[in-house]
Amino acid sequence: MNIKVGDTVKVIAGDDKGSTGKVLKVIRTKNRVIVEGVAMVKKHNKPNSNNPKGGITEKESSIHISNVSLTTKDGEITRVGYRIEDDKKVRYSLKNNEII
Repeated sequence: MNIKVGDTVKVIAGDDKGSTGKVLKVIRTKNRVIVEGVAMVKKHNKPNSNNPKGGITEKESSIHISNVSLTTKDGEITRVGYRIEDDKKVRYSLKNNEII
């Protein structure tokens, strides 16, 4: 997988197309990612000791990894390449050749 936790991605397909956010979690077994502020769903919570009243909260839902693309520092979408620098494998942007 080219996308890791902490990367800034842009949604390229689906209801939230065009929005950007930071990757919070990568679910490798299902090929899905959770992006900050994208695919928000409402969750109904029962009352408990932490939240005595219960209520409705909003949280991020996962989206398929094929629907997001990595962005450069300028905010453009890019594909990812790999190369060896100083005996380390690094990811770099194929659009402008900068290290991610």
